[in-house]
Amino acid sequence: MANRHLARSVVLQTLFEWDTTHASEKEASAILARNVAEFGGDDIDQPFIQNLLSGVLAKREDLDLVIAKAAPDWPLERIAPIDRNILRLGLFELLFADRAQVPAKVAINEAIELAKTFGGDSSGRFVNGVLGAVYKELGEPGKDEQGKKKVKREELPLEKMAGAIAYAKHDGQYYLALVHDVFGHWTLSKGHIDKDPSPEVGVARVLKEELGLDGKIESQIGENEYVASHPEKGRVCKHVWFFLAACDFEPLVLKKSGGLDDAKWFRLQDIIDLNFYDDMLPIVTSAVQKLLDHASATKASQPQATRI
Repeated sequence: MANRHLARSVVLQTLFEWDTTHASEKEASAILARNVAEFGGDDIDQPFIQNLLSGVLAKREDLDLVIAKAAPDWPLERIAPIDRNILRLGLFELLFADRAQVPAKVAINEAIELAKTFGGDSSGRFVNGVLGAVYKELGEPGKDEQGKKKVKREELPLEKMAGAIAYAKHDGQYYLALVHDVFGHWTLSKGHIDKDPSPEVGVARVLKEELGLDGKIESQIGENEYVASHPEKGRVCKHVWFFLAACDFEPLVLKKSGGLDDAKWFRLQDIIDLNFYDDMLPIVTSAVQKLLDHASATKASQPQATRI
């Protein structure tokens, strides 16, 4: 709807001025009122425009964490201010708006149009890549309603990654070290290993960098492959190897980047209650079963006390 497209443009201009002048939220409201008077016209949707600005400002920290996860190679301060605020606006509608009013595809397309209008030559592609990555994480809501062209994985650029199922024994029990992301899921520590000589070497480095753990890399537990959106490369194929890594039970030191906000040790019996991504659940389940089998075998091999 043209009226709402105009409203988004006015909100974007307000966010840009608020961001670049380091204004307060109260001052942002005054900036919005001035921009509505200058650019809005008589038929602008005032409730929509007010809710959009207040929503983006209220969720700014969450939105910035999502941007960090979706564009890990681009620190927030390196993103052009106009692109940064287009992403905040588009992500707010993608993540928090009523989908009956703003379908996911509408939120993405509107943000891309703003990028083409107000951003630089590469802004549209960059915004499309970031929002596309988040859309993928959300499970591509509404994709069945779109006539989407199938892309063969072998035709896409390949990125190699490795993930660690880090475990430790403490007080006679096994624990797993898991990380939590801004989408509300617990998952495994993982990272790119394109420059490492082997997945085993790469996963040891990733584990040290992300959680501060020195792990002894053991057997491979599984692997998966999926298509994701990259802000610059477009669609890419990611192949991930997962390994068990034996560690000491020590405090986790999370490197807060790429959209991660927490890391904890969990007892095996507590794992079942956590929120995992669908593709992570089989990997974690296999690791838990392997550790339980090892515990049972160890117990069975121990000599039994002789009864008198």
